[in-house]
Amino acid sequence: MSNDQPVRRPPAKSSGGGAPMGSTISIVIAVVAVIVGFLILRNINDDGGSASGNGGLPENTSGSTLGTSGTDSTAATTATSLPAETTATSAPLVVTGGTVIVANASNINGAAGLATKALSGVGFTMGDPTNAAAGPDKQLAVTKVYFATGAEVLAASVAQALSSAEAPITPEVIPTPPPVTGGTIGDAVVLVMVGTDLAGKPLPIIAASTGSPTGTTVLTSADISTSTSGG
Repeated sequence: MSNDQPVRRPPAKSSGGGAPMGSTISIVIAVVAVIVGFLILRNINDDGGSASGNGGLPENTSGSTLGTSGTDSTAATTATSLPAETTATSAPLVVTGGTVIVANASNINGAAGLATKALSGVGFTMGDPTNAAAGPDKQLAVTKVYFATGAEVLAASVAQALSSAEAPITPEVIPTPPPVTGGTIGDAVVLVMVGTDLAGKPLPIIAASTGSPTGTTVLTSADISTSTSGG
């Protein structure tokens, strides 16, 4: 009887049977890692854009938002709210367009004659000086300028010659009848009622050009003697 027994052989190993499964898992893990990384980066970018609170616009060093043109909108708003610097200039005098008459509405004799001479020297066409009639314009502390319809521009220039920065004169429509002796100014279209503020003093326009103080009395005996009717 044979004692031969079957020889037990170890189970055969699989030749690389697990390799395909391992490769697949590695690929899946790599893809997932890429997707997760992309999502994280996108989330960081989104948070950074919204954190500025100004729609993604850049900010300057002072913290104010810059507009699309690259200028500081806060500074621009402040600049436009500031008043613009202006330089006071006098418009050229209009000395044509009619005759101007001066009436003395002060208590200084010869004041109308002196003002007539001064306005003539500036270039205005002057009529004979006269006196204020009885009434509210008989004696004025402040000089007035009246005009007839159509002589607004001429009256504005006369008022400019008589005005100072501290005491501007606004022309008014002449009353009917004119507040002068006789109640008429003939063919004149502008009437100056010279008050005590300018009586016997240089015109502000002349004082400004020569540097003379407007408060200086310049009436002389010659000025008074050459004054015609009243004034």
